[in-house]
Amino acid sequence: MDGNRQPELAAPPTMVRSDYVAALDSADMIAEIRALEDQKSGLAARQARLAAAFDLARRREQAAAGVPAEKQGSGVGAEIALARRESPAKGGRLLGLARALVTEMPHTLAALEAGQLNEWRATLLVRETACLPAADRAAVDEELAADSGTFDGAGDRTAIAAARAAAYRRDPRSVTQRAAHAETERHVSLRPAPDTMCYLTALLPVAQGVAVQAALTRHADSVRSSGDPRSRGQLMADALVERITGKAGGISGVEIQLVMTDRTLFQGDSDPARLPGYGIVPAGWARALLENAGTGKSSGAGDEQRLPVWLRRLYTAPGTGELLAMDSRARIFPSGLRRFIQARDDTCRTPYCDAPIRHLDHIVPWHTGGPTTSGNGAGLCEACNHSKETPGWNAQPRPGPGRHTIQLTTPTGHSYHSMAPPLPGGTLAGSHRRIRTKRIKALLPARTINPAA
Repeated sequence: MDGNRQPELAAPPTMVRSDYVAALDSADMIAEIRALEDQKSGLAARQARLAAAFDLARRREQAAAGVPAEKQGSGVGAEIALARRESPAKGGRLLGLARALVTEMPHTLAALEAGQLNEWRATLLVRETACLPAADRAAVDEELAADSGTFDGAGDRTAIAAARAAAYRRDPRSVTQRAAHAETERHVSLRPAPDTMCYLTALLPVAQGVAVQAALTRHADSVRSSGDPRSRGQLMADALVERITGKAGGISGVEIQLVMTDRTLFQGDSDPARLPGYGIVPAGWARALLENAGTGKSSGAGDEQRLPVWLRRLYTAPGTGELLAMDSRARIFPSGLRRFIQARDDTCRTPYCDAPIRHLDHIVPWHTGGPTTSGNGAGLCEACNHSKETPGWNAQPRPGPGRHTIQLTTPTGHSYHSMAPPLPGGTLAGSHRRIRTKRIKALLPARTINPAA
């Protein structure tokens, strides 16, 4: 099978060329935008039907192959995710949406096919009825009858409120139990924001969240009344960091890594650095962080206790930017090799998945002769590592002139390629010299090296 074969689809809408657009008046443009939106909804419904049918077919195949019932369906969400160029987590949610629409919510599916709902609003209706038994979910779907125009002109909040109220009327106990269960899903997450900022998000029970907000607000108002020039938002953010870490600025006893070239560190070069768990950061910002780590200074003010800085040299191959190999005779990746692979891969190596690395995986399994080397190692999230072990999946390292590359083949024969992200510095045009990369860590305790020396 050709892994990249594309199925034949219905003829696409007229391509939007500049001369075609120029010939339309404003009313025609709006009419076509609306028509395209309806088509998008219809295609989403078609994807849902295909996903549900694929799930059923894969489960039948696995049952025929003797796969235990509790493991049937493994890897289906990951296959759908790759086909849709989404993360495996998103693929699982899309598969759940498809199953619910096709088997339990035909009115919502019909509304999606007709363009009366978009995929997101259909997802909201499915999500708000997820706690119900199949029969009650179908009853709510019939009560709301989205295909009859119930949600014409309705926004997201209206759709959520209607579905939530209908679900509660059908099964108040399940809705109440769902609210109680939600408390077990509390967590804290981090995602990048522009300009070297980030979003630190906490999902908390409402009483706790309100209490945290109130405490930070009281603190900010008190400090501002004493003449502090910082805004309320700045004071609340600084207090949050200080109360959690125990230090103003938040850098104390916590490891912070930077991947940057020696030219950026010592020669003021403009090549950006990489902060694992965040992404690319400007060179000047990285140097300032190191200087602040060396003196204890921070943008939020505070004491100036000196913090040690430790440098680890990593070398890349000339011309390609590939980190040079490390290997081991052991089955378990030793700590040095683990750090090496984590610095190279940064996030999960499955295509479209940018989840944090949780497992160090042998691309060719160790029990089949795969060596414990950097070339045969890959950083994966937990879900992707489990999907890779599903029968019919295959991964192979692919040598080439570029960075470390993996070919992932799914049970249907479709192939996807993953290349390690570029390291700071990359390839210098016309240069064949070895590029030296240094990973900088603010670490306690450790030998102090002055980054400005």
